[in-house]
Amino acid sequence: MPSPAEAPAGERRLLAGFDAGQTHTRCLLAWAQAPGAPRLHEPASAGAFQVLAEGEGPGVSHLAAAGGPERFQSALATSLAAARQQLPPAWWHLPLAAAAIGASGIETGSPVQHQGQALAAAALALPPGRLLVTGDERTALRGACGPAAGILVISGTGCIALGQDGSGREHRCGGWGWLLDGAGSAMDVGRDGLALAVQMADGRLAETELRSQLWQALSAKTAQEVKALVVAPEFGPAGFARLAPLVNQLAAAGDPHAKAVIKTSAAALAGLVIGVARALELAAPQVCGVGGALTHLDQLQLGFGACLARALPTATLVEPRGDACWGALELADQLAQEPLDQEPAGF
Repeated sequence: MPSPAEAPAGERRLLAGFDAGQTHTRCLLAWAQAPGAPRLHEPASAGAFQVLAEGEGPGVSHLAAAGGPERFQSALATSLAAARQQLPPAWWHLPLAAAAIGASGIETGSPVQHQGQALAAAALALPPGRLLVTGDERTALRGACGPAAGILVISGTGCIALGQDGSGREHRCGGWGWLLDGAGSAMDVGRDGLALAVQMADGRLAETELRSQLWQALSAKTAQEVKALVVAPEFGPAGFARLAPLVNQLAAAGDPHAKAVIKTSAAALAGLVIGVARALELAAPQVCGVGGALTHLDQLQLGFGACLARALPTATLVEPRGDACWGALELADQLAQEPLDQEPAGF
């Protein structure tokens, strides 16, 4: 950790980048420069920031949910306080120059984004021009690609793709909620596997290990029991997503129905990337694939790479240069350099 003497004289202000998820919120702190000062880091390199501290706090829920606004403010304040505690005591009082928060469920230009902006401004004691609350897919894109052109596809419980052309244009495909648009996600892999399993149970499809394995995972003996389980309020998309590793495992073992499910989801992920590339006119995009499903479901990962190579052979799969919290920190740095009366990017 740097000593107090290493803080630039007259410029002792902090940047804060937040990644606010449903299970926990992470905060990174770094030095901010005075507007117009020479940059201390290269924006294209996620490793160029000197991170001073990191803190964690509780997760957030949708702002429209009961207690959502209170949870949101608590998550920001708690994670920031935890990060400040990692600084030398002489720095605990230093003000924030700017902050950016990536949170799930924040749609650009929506009333929810404006509500989040007001809540964060109060929690962090920052003026609106030094603050950005946006979707976590946007901070993840910035972390993965920096300001350069590229496409990020995220496949976890849900899925979404977001891209940028390097000149300010962005385009998003997917992410419209699990009831409308989950193809390519762990939720969809689990749900589609279960849908085929009930068709095996009533005789429409030939029986394979897929049905018996999924029934066992759910501690169910009949299709009627399965139906009752999946409509329970606590099951939801996460309940389907928990079945995805089993479908992936069966696909790897050669189960034809499991392989078909994985193939469909892999093609859907490639379709998200193609939609973004077409909208932004990216002829040979760099593509980053992240998220729990793409990371842990090897058959989905392999299938996605194969589908993308066939449909868009000029695309290149690359590793992300940084994560969503890094992206938020870079957006905060950008805000710190802008005139205070300028509306933050993302509105």
